Amino acid sequence: MAGSRLPRQLFLQGVAAVFMFAFASLYTQIPGLYGPDGILPARRTLRPQGKGRWQQLWETPTLLWEAPRLGLDTAQGLELLTLTGTVLALGALLLRPLRHPLVYLLLWAAYLSACQVGQVFLYFQWDSLLLETGFLAVLVAPLTLPPRHKQGRASPHEGLPFWLVRWLLFRLMFASGVVKLTSRCPTWWGLTALTYHYETQCLPTPAAWFAHHLPVWLHKLSVVATFLIEIAVPPLFFAPIRRLRLVAFYAQVLLQVLIIITGNYNFFNLLTLVLTTALLDDHHLSAEPGCSRHKRTPTSWPKALLATLSLLLELAIYGLLAYGTVHYFGLEVDWQQRTIHSRTSECPLGGAQGQGWTNPLTSPSSAAFTFHQFSQWLKTVTLPTMWLGVVSLAWELLMTFWRWTQVQGWLRKLCAGVQLSVVGAATVALFLISLVPYSYVEPGTHGHLWTGAHHLFGAVEHLQLANSYGLFRRMTGLGGRPEVVLEGSFDGHHWTEIEFMYKPGNVSRQPPVLVPHQPRLDWQMWFAALGPHTHSPWFTSLVLRLLQGKEPVIRLIQSHVTSYPFHKQPPTYIRAQRYKYWFSRPGEQGRWWRRQWVEEFFPSVSLGDPTLEMLLQQFGLQDKNPPRAHSPSRVLARALHWVRTQLSPLEPPTLLWSLLAAVGAIKLVQALLAPGPFQSSPLARGEKQRPASKDSRAASEPAAPSSNPGNGSRPPRRKK
Repeated sequence: MAGSRLPRQLFLQGVAAVFMFAFASLYTQIPGLYGPDGILPARRTLRPQGKGRWQQLWETPTLLWEAPRLGLDTAQGLELLTLTGTVLALGALLLRPLRHPLVYLLLWAAYLSACQVGQVFLYFQWDSLLLETGFLAVLVAPLTLPPRHKQGRASPHEGLPFWLVRWLLFRLMFASGVVKLTSRCPTWWGLTALTYHYETQCLPTPAAWFAHHLPVWLHKLSVVATFLIEIAVPPLFFAPIRRLRLVAFYAQVLLQVLIIITGNYNFFNLLTLVLTTALLDDHHLSAEPGCSRHKRTPTSWPKALLATLSLLLELAIYGLLAYGTVHYFGLEVDWQQRTIHSRTSECPLGGAQGQGWTNPLTSPSSAAFTFHQFSQWLKTVTLPTMWLGVVSLAWELLMTFWRWTQVQGWLRKLCAGVQLSVVGAATVALFLISLVPYSYVEPGTHGHLWTGAHHLFGAVEHLQLANSYGLFRRMTGLGGRPEVVLEGSFDGHHWTEIEFMYKPGNVSRQPPVLVPHQPRLDWQMWFAALGPHTHSPWFTSLVLRLLQGKEPVIRLIQSHVTSYPFHKQPPTYIRAQRYKYWFSRPGEQGRWWRRQWVEEFFPSVSLGDPTLEMLLQQFGLQDKNPPRAHSPSRVLARALHWVRTQLSPLEPPTLLWSLLAAVGAIKLVQALLAPGPFQSSPLARGEKQRPASKDSRAASEPAAPSSNPGNGSRPPRRKK
């Protein structure tokens, strides 16, 4: 591989940006979710058990244990953490000296602390992904910055932890593709998933309406492309041919950008794009001096032969991917009807047989491949993909050791050797830990893992250093998108709908664009609609807070309280109805949705109602211990209250977009004020350039042997 100095900097800046969005988004919702009058008060989650301070911190790793020492309750401590995290992340994004391991360790610890008290509202895969990525950033960030005149010099180990980012991206994408088929979801097997996805996803964008009405054949082809990008392409992340890695990079970017355009998935897709920086190198980003693509130096015939063979191998891989896609998905083009057919077998579910689904275990010739065949294939390839990671990591370790041997001076070599030992051990340990959650994609492989890997994972599982992933496992709402609609009344006869800011409600309202904000109550409302209200105990607490007229909770529904229909007086009664929603048809003016009433979701209740009291007691949501009164004279508490007062008029997406605009403006000013390449050169400063000695050139730019046959036609460069 070529050097990875600039991709590492992009990665660190990207992680800082995602942390900034995540902390700021969560901060805006803390009073309504976790405050004393919130849906799930955070103070209930931290109850001292009489254990030692350090044991308590290890078992429940959160800095919020220290909030009382600052005169703050748990929710106020959470506000302080998120504000601090936002400022730290903003600093790391703008100032290179702040991209330090200690800063990223603090960001990771702060977000882990929030997740420990976040309960169901922070139980999302992207929260776990951010924690795992944030910890990798601790290892990737350099301990010290090289002097400006020695930017080319780097420690031998600096590129080693960056390999773990590529491994994480592989696990995320490969598992997300595999679970779509192992879930036996009939829509994924029938290639019809996207005919439902745009309409039934949690928070669609306006573009989702247009995507939903695209031709069915294009939806099916898009599903095939999704499987190709998520299952077949990820092994190319470790390809020795550089162009293959770049093709894999652009394939992942294309998928993530399309998801961002059609769905509000907060910071998840942005974080995935950050992970893809591990597939880039300095040469592709024109970061290495003198790497003009137009200048070609003569090469020897062995290098030319190697470049030709790598090109032939590259073309063979493209052809194999194309042939496998057409063959295994049975793609056939119908030129007369201008459509594409597929012979892929649908997977049966209970009750699906009567809807015409084909059994992939028994269907003889109609299926391109069956569930049994796919399971056997997965059992065959899961362990080899682990060995692929082992071989790739071993090569990285070997190249790192070779770079260490080129370090000049015994003191520098000793210091570099100590750092290499620590970072190398941490990298290998994290790789071993990650094998355990990765093996969940194939249960048979899970039992064949080395016992030591299981012990390591069990010891640190609560720190979320490695997690299992599998996004969009099943399509929901095949008969219509289920949606819960809250209603309030003063007399129990005349009901008024309580409309949320973001989730579907009013059929005439355009879907919003929220990225990178995540309205966590709206997301949980989507999950609640998929089952009975008893599967979502927090919903009962939401009803209670609305009956009590608690403003922090009301602001989760309408940031401007005056837009809430019961802002003058809380309703006497509240109930919830379940509807089914569909996108409106083309030509229906002024409407984005159609809906149909299905059933009552939550019965009509009022304060003191026996049904409500029974549910609160059943789910343990009664306030047995009222919150302790903290002195309002505390300086820190008053400062937090002042900040909240200043920011509360802003809608959360507006706040996040303002942060983004501010970062963009500051970056632009930095770029304009930064010295140009000629101004910063010794000649421009009037200094006399001295020829570098042979020893110094060897120390600062050791030439590593080329491991990339795809680069045979280019002059050799230093490897990192």
